[in-house]
Order: sequence, then C-alpha cells, then structure tokens
Amino acid sequence: MKFKLPFIPMKIATYNVNGVNGRLPVLLRWLEETTPNVVCLQELKAPQEKFPEQAILDAGYNAIWHGQKSWNGVAILARNMEIKELKRGLPGDPDDDHSRYIEALVNGVVIGCLYLPNGNPAPGPKFDYKLRWFERLTIHAASLLATGMPVVLAGDYNVIPTELDAYKPERWVEDALFRPETRAAFKTLVAQGWTDAIRKLYPDQKIYTFYDYFRNAYGRDAGLRIDHFLLSPQLDGRLIAGGVNRDVRGWEKTSDHAPVWIELKD
Repeated sequence: MKFKLPFIPMKIATYNVNGVNGRLPVLLRWLEETTPNVVCLQELKAPQEKFPEQAILDAGYNAIWHGQKSWNGVAILARNMEIKELKRGLPGDPDDDHSRYIEALVNGVVIGCLYLPNGNPAPGPKFDYKLRWFERLTIHAASLLATGMPVVLAGDYNVIPTELDAYKPERWVEDALFRPETRAAFKTLVAQGWTDAIRKLYPDQKIYTFYDYFRNAYGRDAGLRIDHFLLSPQLDGRLIAGGVNRDVRGWEKTSDHAPVWIELKD
C-alpha cells in the first residue's frame, strides 16, 4: 500500500510550551509568524477543559489534546487540515495516568507527539519510570514501523543523545537526560530504522533546543538538544529542511524550549 504526502512541502514543528495558557501570546505569535502545517505541543500544564481551543481555532488550527492538571499534557495542531486521533496515551501500562503521548493521522502521515519523562533525580523511582516509559515507547515505535505508514515521532524526549548535543557535556554526566542508560535507550530506539531528522540535517553542528532560565543560558548559547524528530524510512528521503526558531527563546515570557521544525517534500 502506498501513501501520498501533501502536494506542497509539509512543515511540522514541535514545541514544549511550558504552560499553554501562560505562554499563549508567545504561541500565537509564533504560529502567525511561522505557519507550520502541523504542530506537536508538550507540557501544556492544563486540564482537558482548560485547553485554549478557541484561540487555537481562531489562529487557523484544528487541535486534539490530552491534558492534565498542573503537569504534562500534549497536543497536536493542524493548519486547515483534519486531525484523526489514533491513540491517547502510550500503550503498555494501564496504570500510567501521565498525559505524555497522543497520536493522530494528518494528511496521510501518522504523527506521534510525546513528552518523555525527565527522570531526575537519578538514580531513583523517577529515573526508573523514565526507562520503563522508554521501553514502552520503543515497543510501540516498532509496531508503527511494521504498519509501513509514514510516521513522525516528535516531541521533548528529555534525552541528550551525544556530547555534541550539550554545552559542556561534562556537567551533565549524572543527569537523567545524559546518563548512559538514557542514551542507550535512545540509540536502541533509533536503531529500529528511524532517522534523527535534525542530526541528519546538521551532522556536525552544535544545535540546541533548550536553554535553562538560569545563568543567562540563552544569552551564552549554553543549551541542550533534547527535542527531536524521528522519521520512519518512508519519510527519510523526503526531508528537505529543518531547524530551530532560536529567537523565540528570547521573547518575553517565553518557554525555556525553542520551537523545532522540519519540512517534508513529496
């Protein structure tokens, strides 16, 4: 079975908004200035009924979301396109009530939006949960590959894959985002046949997606690359561009993450 991508390049973005209501002016300004076709949002920090659906609709986007009071929360937005929800929550643990995964079909492409656990402090229960969640993601990702559908898994992975992905990586050795177990889990996931889109486009460059609020991290360009796009083999050859909207991180009352985007061509 063959699946046809859009007749124009499809721009997909991922953005950890760090509170969708508190950062709504930033989100709406960014949507207006960059007009991605599809957006994956993480860390909504809003219960289901408090998602700003009308503001998003007024901006030209349909939306599905999986909210949670105070913490977590993920959403998929699509500009002038239908979103068919496929899955809400990551399979494998019926007792896991964290709103960290939502999946939809948009214009013939399966979009998985994820917010992988931070895992700190490590070692400890939170790190154990992170690794278990990673195992579940890896199992589900394999099942997605088996469908033969074009798939994008986008979001805040809370993983620093290599030393190139961190400013002064020696400072992160004991952090859950950079521990050997975390990096090994990410490597295992990618090895299934996924393409790390941003690293493919920028194989040797330092490119960051997160800047801490402390110690003038943004001003010093002291960042991390923890927001990732993984593409199934059907999309690898259709990747034509991508990058980070770094300047958004410098806006007033902004998230500590910057939006990341890719373009796919038919």
